[in-house]
Amino acid sequence: MPQRGCTVLDLAFSVRDLARTRFALSPLWELVASVRVLKHPAEHPLHHPWSAQARRRLAASGLDWHLLADLVPQPPHSIPVFIAPPPTTSVADLGLELTVLRATPPEQVRSGLGGARAPRSERIDRLRSDPRRGLAELVELMSAYWEITLAPYWPRMRSLLEGDVLHRARLFAEHGADQLLGDLGSAVTWDDDTLSVGHHYARGSRHLGGRGLLLVPSVFVWPRVFSVITPNWQPTLRYPPRGVATLWERQSALPQALAAVIGRSRARLLAELDTPASTTELARRTGITAGGVSQHLTALRSAGLVDAHRSGRYVLYGRTEAAEVLLTAAGRPGDG
Repeated sequence: MPQRGCTVLDLAFSVRDLARTRFALSPLWELVASVRVLKHPAEHPLHHPWSAQARRRLAASGLDWHLLADLVPQPPHSIPVFIAPPPTTSVADLGLELTVLRATPPEQVRSGLGGARAPRSERIDRLRSDPRRGLAELVELMSAYWEITLAPYWPRMRSLLEGDVLHRARLFAEHGADQLLGDLGSAVTWDDDTLSVGHHYARGSRHLGGRGLLLVPSVFVWPRVFSVITPNWQPTLRYPPRGVATLWERQSALPQALAAVIGRSRARLLAELDTPASTTELARRTGITAGGVSQHLTALRSAGLVDAHRSGRYVLYGRTEAAEVLLTAAGRPGDG
């Protein structure tokens, strides 16, 4: 069922559209969508464990992220498409997406910031008046914001997003496009070659025009869906992935199978890194001395199981994708 206060947008598919429908991940869109959560954390209680930590780190870093906040407004204003355009490849590469953003033609920036629902502020006016300089500053700001608020969590987020894509690929392989498109969330329904989407602004019926639909799972859109139907862009639907409600849960019981391979202390540290943490915090949680934690983290980092990210005065450690795979193979803590 469409969300309260939404109109309904019907996307009409042809056979060619079904053949060109694909999936992609977009770190840049996650960055932009996360700003909504940080600006209004009370409206996004599901993400409170992340937003509380991210706000503290932003405050400690001293980063001025007001331009980014201005570009991600509340309704009735809308997020300009050009700051997080639909990705052109299926590879999740923030650097590539930022390169595309920085190369946005000036006239496209001015057009995107000049519509009736475009956000307004003095900072945005400066971006609109000098797009080349403004985009360079915006890209630098986004890179810093990512390192502070999202980089430590990205391996876990990416694992969830990729898992959702694999699940839906299996649905398509086993049951066809009807099952795939009929399982995208409560705000989306599929019937008679038409995808009906709850939408805050658009209504009526649109034909995809043989371009297909780009499906982008997104952590920070939950519980809504976001769509792109603007001319010159790939028609896109950003939807919440399966399992997002448990993304920030901490499950730090010792993974016994992994402990038998890499040792109890290192397995315990990996389990504790469900949320990124400092050496001091890990020592407090585990009872291991700070020096011991540091030695174990150095070994885990050398093995490619842990990454380090600076947040203000602190260095935070987080699991890598390789560590996520190991924990999954060994059985998630609490699974047995």
